[in-house]
Amino acid sequence: MPAKIPTVEIAKGVQMPVIGLGTYFQPEVGDATKWAIDAGYRLIDTVELYKNEEDIGKALKETLEKGVVKREELFILSKVWSYHHREDEVVEACKNSLKKLQLDYLDLYLIHLPIGLNFHKEDVYFPYREDGVLDTNDIDYLETWRGMEKCVELGLTKSIGISNFNSRQIERILSVCKIKPSSLQVELNPHVTQKELLKYCKEKNIAVIAYTPIGRPNLQEKTPNYIFDDRVLAIAQKYGKTATQIILRYLIDCGACPIPRSVNKQRIESNIDIFDFNLTPEEISVIDSFNANKRFCKFTDAKGHKYHFLGPEDF
Repeated sequence: MPAKIPTVEIAKGVQMPVIGLGTYFQPEVGDATKWAIDAGYRLIDTVELYKNEEDIGKALKETLEKGVVKREELFILSKVWSYHHREDEVVEACKNSLKKLQLDYLDLYLIHLPIGLNFHKEDVYFPYREDGVLDTNDIDYLETWRGMEKCVELGLTKSIGISNFNSRQIERILSVCKIKPSSLQVELNPHVTQKELLKYCKEKNIAVIAYTPIGRPNLQEKTPNYIFDDRVLAIAQKYGKTATQIILRYLIDCGACPIPRSVNKQRIESNIDIFDFNLTPEEISVIDSFNANKRFCKFTDAKGHKYHFLGPEDF
């Protein structure tokens, strides 16, 4: 029996599951998509950058044709890449993602980064100039947001949001937008808990989606430390869970929606088996203690750009 996943309303009539399948740079993710849906996942996260929208689209089509789920039961999320930050380009980028995914609409569409990049050629998503500097541009993400709003108006997506933005950047959007951001996707795990950003988003009624929620486990080096810590393992033993499951439950209890990535069927099923317990405030405090404001996913090549801020809630 597939797990029943709680949801959170991110826009009028739009319910987002509180956990989903991440597909970060996993090109062959068709089987994982089908396994996830069979296990009860309904949120699938992707983006042009990952080069897997077509693979996911084939899996979705097969699953829908078999009647495993109905389209309205799924929550499909994609993002506009930084090549397409001009207002008129955003709609075309969204249409292109829909074509690859073989869908009529997205449930959520995000601006992937606040920083625009100049197009060089296909499959070069991070272009560099001859001097070795990342080839960025100064297109204002407020212009990009106007394109996002058009995507909603055209029925291409039910809701829109941002990814890798900080509170100051969100405030700029809120000050001029016709449609407010429904959600924010950022790196969130015990090494970068981003409590102030979580608090801010709660006040603004913006859902937070946590990517890299577990970190990047390395069994040989026993990293990140919170996966192998005796205190976390004791909590896991108490609930009959794994340390990974405890971390995912922690993020949900903190108000975030994690999207762990995996192409392993057993891990996919295990990651979603976290809705039969809640952590106590004391247990949450234990995991809070691992915060170091250090990210696993860094984007330092854009430092110095006008939309690249420095600070614990920035990338």
